[in-house]
Amino acid sequence: MRQKRHRKRFYDPFKSILKWLMFCLAGLFALLLATILTFRFVDPPTWSWKLQRELNPPAGYPAVARHQWRDIDQIPQAIQLAVIAAEDQNFPHHHGIDFGAVQQAISDLDEGKSLRGASTITQQTVKNLFLWPQKNWSRKLLEGGLALLIELLWDKQRILEVYLNIVEFGPGVYGVAAASDYWYRRPLERLSLDQASRLAAILPNPWRYRAEPASPYVSVRAAWIEQQMGMLGYGWLTPVNGE
Repeated sequence: MRQKRHRKRFYDPFKSILKWLMFCLAGLFALLLATILTFRFVDPPTWSWKLQRELNPPAGYPAVARHQWRDIDQIPQAIQLAVIAAEDQNFPHHHGIDFGAVQQAISDLDEGKSLRGASTITQQTVKNLFLWPQKNWSRKLLEGGLALLIELLWDKQRILEVYLNIVEFGPGVYGVAAASDYWYRRPLERLSLDQASRLAAILPNPWRYRAEPASPYVSVRAAWIEQQMGMLGYGWLTPVNGE
């Protein structure tokens, strides 16, 4: 009897702590779910990536960040298609994770090739909105799970709209409208095809690459992006924009 009482005294606090932890996790998930649903209709006033940059600015980060929100119908289709061609060509058809691209990346690694990114535009949107820059398995797992959740709660058009408005195109330069002004000193609607493809070309590392003047690497990659755009065609945007 004493042994049972001792076990009961031991397990009771443990159960209380476990219940408290489960309650906290449920609350955090509910808050996250409410935030995701809100951002389906309300443009995010800020996001995790920008906040972390401003709270702990790296060398070269400006005192004032650049950002101009543009609705998707104000963003030229050339820049929409350029970014899809550069970052995630299967974006109109996957459900948050491109398992084919993941499998190919693993196969390339097994063959001794360099590791290439397999993140979708949805995953990158999640990373910029909610997560942190450092690459680790915990972030990748959260990124994948949240990408699947966002694909359930948002449509493709909203995902692309948010991504094109919050992704960084240079130190403290967020979104395509600010990028157009920063790199070319012209409004977004006046971007040429070459300029749009160069913006897409610098996305893998906008702190290292410049859209103007373009380095040989950026020029070659921009030409490849334009070639891919020609192969995909603007009809590739139909499932995204619901036309």
